[in-house]
Amino acid sequence: MKKMLVAEDESTLREGIATAFRERGWDVVEAADGAEAFARLEEAVFDVLVTDYQMPHKNGLEVLKRSKMINEGTVGLVMTAYGTVESAVEAMKAGAHDYVLKPFDLEEMEMKVDRAIEHRRLLARIEAYDRSEIVPRFENIVGESPQMRDVFRTIEKVARSNATVLVLGETGVGKELVAEALHRNSSRADRPFVKMNCAALHESLLESELFGHERGAFTGADRQRTGRFELANEGTLFLDEIGNMTSSTQTKVLRVLQEREFERLGGSRTVKVDVRLVAATNKDLEEAIKRGEFRETCTTDSTW
Repeated sequence: MKKMLVAEDESTLREGIATAFRERGWDVVEAADGAEAFARLEEAVFDVLVTDYQMPHKNGLEVLKRSKMINEGTVGLVMTAYGTVESAVEAMKAGAHDYVLKPFDLEEMEMKVDRAIEHRRLLARIEAYDRSEIVPRFENIVGESPQMRDVFRTIEKVARSNATVLVLGETGVGKELVAEALHRNSSRADRPFVKMNCAALHESLLESELFGHERGAFTGADRQRTGRFELANEGTLFLDEIGNMTSSTQTKVLRVLQEREFERLGGSRTVKVDVRLVAATNKDLEEAIKRGEFRETCTTDSTW
């Protein structure tokens, strides 16, 4: 079942779009403003995002950019009553697949969504078809030196496996670009690519981001939250600055790597996932292991 998020503050239009696609067998989630759309994006991975350009709290472009950060494979369509060339260009730069002017017929929206889904499907088939015969995709990485050619060859070789990968290097050398290239050249290229910076959050918040939490798990947890491991199911999860992760969190991540399962914070139901992990750090993990700051069993299948 394909999943759609409809973000629109005008209730009649939002409910009309949602009803039309539910009748076609879609799983549709509604959001009445930009802030609610942000919350819904944290709870599930969507095949399609349909968002209004102007909304309270967060505008449609902010919602679109957030959806792309969580899952690059989400197809985005932007609706607006104020169509200009500038706004259309801005929407496309933010990652929108198409642009819909209000008022419109629901048949027009359905046609645009169908075309966007078919376009994504065809791209995924091209990328997945006999990857050994297709030129690897390194369009985001620039370099012609012998060292860079070695990096490209390594990415091409490692991407075809499901090995967990650790990318080492100083800040600014392009570790995230390497992670993206690994995903784009893998058999998971048409599935989610989810990112998380482990240095950005305190331990308790980091675990909530990674594993999710149940309603009431802690003060302020007023609803269930889907973690990054769930969001990345069948795809790739990129954990940046993994050297900042505490020993307790390392243990929980190790369990996911070994058992492919975990429980949300405050929950008892076991969640099973199929996620490829790519991690990165600018720290010397061998020294961290000697100091007892990093678990040796958390080192990965492929390190380079």
